Amino acid sequence: MIRRLATAALSLSALLALTGCGADSSADAAGKGQVTLTIGDQAKTLQTIVAASGALKGADYKVKWAEFEGAAPLYQAVQAGAADTTYSADLPALQALSGGVRFKNVAALKNDGRHVGIVVGKDSGIDSVKDLKGQKVVVSSAKGSIAEYLLANVLKQNGLSYSDVKVQYLLPTDAQAAFASGKIKAWATFGVYQAVGLEQGGKLLVDGADGRVSGYGFIGASDKALGDPAKKAALSDFLGRLGRALTWTSTHQDAYAQAIEQRNGADSSVAKTLASAAYSKALPVTAEVNKTVQGVADLMNGIGVLEPNVDVAESADTSLLK
Repeated sequence: MIRRLATAALSLSALLALTGCGADSSADAAGKGQVTLTIGDQAKTLQTIVAASGALKGADYKVKWAEFEGAAPLYQAVQAGAADTTYSADLPALQALSGGVRFKNVAALKNDGRHVGIVVGKDSGIDSVKDLKGQKVVVSSAKGSIAEYLLANVLKQNGLSYSDVKVQYLLPTDAQAAFASGKIKAWATFGVYQAVGLEQGGKLLVDGADGRVSGYGFIGASDKALGDPAKKAALSDFLGRLGRALTWTSTHQDAYAQAIEQRNGADSSVAKTLASAAYSKALPVTAEVNKTVQGVADLMNGIGVLEPNVDVAESADTSLLK
């Protein structure tokens, strides 16, 4: 069910397989010098939303999709100038900013946090967060993922320190295979991988609801793209269309779930889970958003995961989405 997701490239070589979205863009765009935006995506998420909702109909620019399995290779593509935009939860964006990737957060995304969770094997003997003490916990995908923030935060909430667990980082498809074979007891993961782990018999120990994660994600734009007036104008238009597409997913969950099935290869139960937990809004990057995400940055900096720390407010460009 995640076979198609497993084929997503883990390096910049994936950009050789960029797929045009000509059916959704202006049919007259080709050959007339219109702007082309290369939109960074993970596991076809944004691509599915945009295509299913018809959000790009009538756009006077072209869109190409740069698809990756996780946030880390997507930010590498942006750093290399091979993608114009980013798409991730808050902590991967912070990690990339801390690592010197040159981009700005231009829109905030919001959901209830249920898209990230810690899944344990049914015979793991782990029944509470406190039972994680002394255990190895696999975190997907790389250091600084939203799954790692959930782990750090729930450990803190339960009186444990981050050093009380042994963290191992694995890319999601590798972790999924190891979890399915019983080699992993506890897996901090997200999205389709969380849904598949549960479908294969895993048990949800805790998810990110009720403030255990911020619920915020970001669309970012590279400094290079923001410095190009034509691309910046197209990005502003794209963000408005994406916002409408996200609203569509929350009001057409059955149709969205069907699109996930068709385009991502997920079965119906996984698709419904993903549809119900998706980001449902695109919001301006406000002072409130920055304050909430700064709390995420400060916690992760405090345990040595985010070095150096990030000033979230200074990492935003609020001019594209009002």
